[in-house]
Amino acid sequence: MRRAQLQDEAADTTLSSDESEITSVEAASAEDIDKAVKAARTAFNSPEWRDMTGTERGALMYKFADLLEENKETLATIETWDNGKPYSVALNEDLGEVVNTIRYYAGWADKLHGQTIPTTPEKFAYTLRQPIGVCGQIIPWNYPLAMAAWKLGPALACGNTIVLKPAEQTPLSILFAATLIPKAGFPPGVINIVNGYGKEAGHALAAHLDVDKIAFTGSTTTGKLIMKTASVNMKNITLETGGKSPLLVFDDADLEQAAKWAHIGIMSNMGQICTATSRVLVQEGVYSKFVEKFKEVVKTTSKVGDPFSDETFQGPQVTKAQYERVLGYIESGKTEGATLASGGVPYKNVGEGKGFFIEPTVFTEVKDTMKIYREEIFGPFVVIASFKTEDEALRMANDTTYGLGSAVFTSNIERAHRVAARIEAGMVWINSSNDSDIRVPFGGVKQSGIGRELGEAGLAGYSQIKAVHVNLGLKL
Repeated sequence: MRRAQLQDEAADTTLSSDESEITSVEAASAEDIDKAVKAARTAFNSPEWRDMTGTERGALMYKFADLLEENKETLATIETWDNGKPYSVALNEDLGEVVNTIRYYAGWADKLHGQTIPTTPEKFAYTLRQPIGVCGQIIPWNYPLAMAAWKLGPALACGNTIVLKPAEQTPLSILFAATLIPKAGFPPGVINIVNGYGKEAGHALAAHLDVDKIAFTGSTTTGKLIMKTASVNMKNITLETGGKSPLLVFDDADLEQAAKWAHIGIMSNMGQICTATSRVLVQEGVYSKFVEKFKEVVKTTSKVGDPFSDETFQGPQVTKAQYERVLGYIESGKTEGATLASGGVPYKNVGEGKGFFIEPTVFTEVKDTMKIYREEIFGPFVVIASFKTEDEALRMANDTTYGLGSAVFTSNIERAHRVAARIEAGMVWINSSNDSDIRVPFGGVKQSGIGRELGEAGLAGYSQIKAVHVNLGLKL
């Protein structure tokens, strides 16, 4: 790995559980981004990487995955310090996904190929599947290592080189992972990690004329800016942006299971999930019964506390800004007349009463005109509304600018598939929520993004097809 020299400006990283400073990290300038891009371009054109076989690339990726696995306790500890998520989740869920994602795409590295296409006796036509080039990757703070793996895996399998910018809020775990890259044997310049602020380093990466692709996960507002900036040289783009995903509960659903999955769908990772099913829509005949079951699940399961405690389900929000954002939406819900059914206050029963903890919050009797119903909050915050008919449920579910995830709970299999087909979202879970799989495409419609990550579909964003026409004797 060749890393750009960083300037003097530094970003502080704060322990969100007690508000103390962990360390400071240098922040890159546009000049630093330019150095990293040049290193990536040099590596892309070098025979050492360009002529490496898919089998050899895959072997490097497998070695990288092995090193990540060997260091998973250290990586999980850093992730919990930096992000605030429970250590047990970082170790047993996130790190497993990171390792498996790299291994999954390592297996694809020698299986990417073109086609021969029959045309006429005078022509032999075939296609080559080739890498795009230098790929800029901008990573969010909610799953720092997992989202990096989602992007590194397919990019490397296809033979690209990379300049990756971690989120300024959570740069530490990927910096440790970067020390494993040369140990895995990757040539210098193939993977470049550059810290920095989005408005400076992120903008410079999206605007750089020698970057061929930008992949971004984050807010819709930032995604729009990146899309506009990347148009300077018509970069290939993959965007995974915001969501306000609906979870529909019909009156024939298993309410016990619906309540448990709804809890997982919104309260996991402190509610900081782009696909969080944060709008729960319940058929009016079972509305009250579902609300009581859901509140009980929240009460018994969502234990807020020290992220290093094995009993903790919910740690702190990632930053003070995110903490205050969630609290602001709680006040908005009260002002607009929704019913605060549970939670809705800061939680200070940890340590010395510091940290960005919020009680899991449930609003009921929510109207579709309210801010808390329409806007992405990104916290342990759910709204519950009612519907009468299937058509009304679909109208409510689709009445949003977003279209990332969704869930349907019903015992009627015909209804399940019918509703899944009509929901305007890139993903639908039937009788579950947010149990994604790295082998299955992930992405949204409308203002929730462009393109797909994960699965075989994720390779399409990092490769391009070249057609070759061979004249076998046709004369003019």
